[in-house]
Amino acid sequence: MQDNQIKTQRIMNLPNILSIVRMILVPVFMASILYMGNIEIWGFVVPAAIFALTSLTDMLDGKIARKYNLITDFGKFLDPLADKFMVFGALISLLAAPAYAEIRMILVWVAAIVMLRELGVTSLRLVVASRGVVVAASIWGKMKTVTQIFSILMLILEPTIPFFDQNHILSYVAMAAMAITTVGSGVTYLASLWPYVSGKK
Repeated sequence: MQDNQIKTQRIMNLPNILSIVRMILVPVFMASILYMGNIEIWGFVVPAAIFALTSLTDMLDGKIARKYNLITDFGKFLDPLADKFMVFGALISLLAAPAYAEIRMILVWVAAIVMLRELGVTSLRLVVASRGVVVAASIWGKMKTVTQIFSILMLILEPTIPFFDQNHILSYVAMAAMAITTVGSGVTYLASLWPYVSGKK
């Protein structure tokens, strides 16, 4: 009984709780961006604040886990799942929200690139993990994550910024940056994992 309690306490540590909170905040964010779009200013500021808070939990859980040695197998599974849930939820809600209809044609392609990259890299990592190979996050991967977060925030808030709310320059820059870092990190991971997938290692 005591062993089960210790295991439960280790699984439900602070980093893992933050990952769970991140997953809970995603539908809250999606609802805010879909149903508050007709509220001037606040209909964009509130979703942006919720997304920023959601992203903050992503930054904190990893740092806390490493600093206090709270890394668990459950956390290794939950953290990347919560990350993908966060990004996918944001992109889907932006595609569905009427306020972003003018950039939808390009955003749908960027969203497809992001989703395919995430699913592809995750699949490759699972294959090599089954062979006992652990692939550390690359600088491209970290750049991709940071760029995605800031780009999504830029997309959300652009309708509140005079001049840019008409020509969507910020959105185009954000989507280009997201696509470039996403493809770049995907190619980097593919190059590092391919020897294991192809059987050369």
